[in-house]
Amino acid sequence: MHMLYNSDNYAVVQIDVVAEQAALGRDESSLTRGGYEIVDKFARKELFIEGALAEQFKEGVDALIESSPSVEEFDAYLEMYAGLAHHPVVMH
Repeated sequence: MHMLYNSDNYAVVQIDVVAEQAALGRDESSLTRGGYEIVDKFARKELFIEGALAEQFKEGVDALIESSPSVEEFDAYLEMYAGLAHHPVVMH
């Protein structure tokens, strides 16, 4: 677990889960699985993203970092994802 970002409004933590084979000490491909936890401090909501959405998030963060964003710009980017935590989970 790695704290990537922490502001007054948001925190972002990268969570890496080692694949079962690597955890057993086998010398096969060391695939990892994980994602990002985004915490909206004011709304008191957390969101865990993984897979394609996590890749999209990472690419957006990498592009944003290239422009040396302010805290407000970075928080605005996180707000797009944090909004997902306000939607209830619905099973069909």
